[in-house]
Amino acid sequence: MFGFLKKAFGKTNEAIKEVVPKKKKQIDKEEFEEVLLEADVNYELVERLLEGLPESINRIQAFNSLITVFQYKAEWIDPDEYHPFVEMIIGVNGAGKTTTIAKLAHRYRQEGKSVILGAGDTFRAAAIEQLSRWAQRLEVPIVATRQGHDPSAVVFDTIKSALSKGIDRVIIDTAGRLHTQANLAEELKKMVRVADKALPGAPHRKLLILDGTQGSSTVNQAKAFDTMIGIDGIIITKLDGTAKGGAILSIADQLKMPIYYIGTGESPDDLIPFKANEYVNTILDEIFL
Repeated sequence: MFGFLKKAFGKTNEAIKEVVPKKKKQIDKEEFEEVLLEADVNYELVERLLEGLPESINRIQAFNSLITVFQYKAEWIDPDEYHPFVEMIIGVNGAGKTTTIAKLAHRYRQEGKSVILGAGDTFRAAAIEQLSRWAQRLEVPIVATRQGHDPSAVVFDTIKSALSKGIDRVIIDTAGRLHTQANLAEELKKMVRVADKALPGAPHRKLLILDGTQGSSTVNQAKAFDTMIGIDGIIITKLDGTAKGGAILSIADQLKMPIYYIGTGESPDDLIPFKANEYVNTILDEIFL
């Protein structure tokens, strides 16, 4: 796991090395502040994290400060409590939704679960094609229609197909065109209502995909989607391609939602469960002996 995380935070760690070229037993408060800002932790949070720390900080003190960010009450949803388990994948175009859906499907298959995909982003023909290619590659069924068709019909048909075939996991893609927010909000709300009609209580989890390369600025996106339909958790993608790995602290601090996974590359295996203590230690490994 630590190897995967080191790979994921490679660019962030390089940025840290520019501030602290050699690992130390203790770090000055000013240097620690610079490290956090360099890794895209927002200024207000940095100020809070430094509050109460001595002028010279050791690893234990640094760890205890950073880990407090994740000590909020969050409702974690267990897929094994539902059959079928229906989740909707939400996010703006380009955040990595389709690839993340493929990674989730692959992960569930590895756990011995059957999976069906629903191509609910009917706004873009490319999204339907891309998801269909992934379904073929992963050998999982998909419910897909043509561009412009009603995405709620896809939701209904996908869930009904899962029920009739006894499938364990249902993963539904959605459109993410935030520039027409009002239309998108109505569309997503309808998809949620139709899911509940097809299977009372569905969708059981609405996961928001955030693009790690955008850093702390994704917080506003998340708030917009949460206002629309209520978000149950987060997956942060593309962390291997950015030096903004510290943004996870800002995201967690402001949204106080479960972070389920982080995406670390393009292959189906590049999705790892997020564990706060491992994340904090990966950052501190670059600073302290």
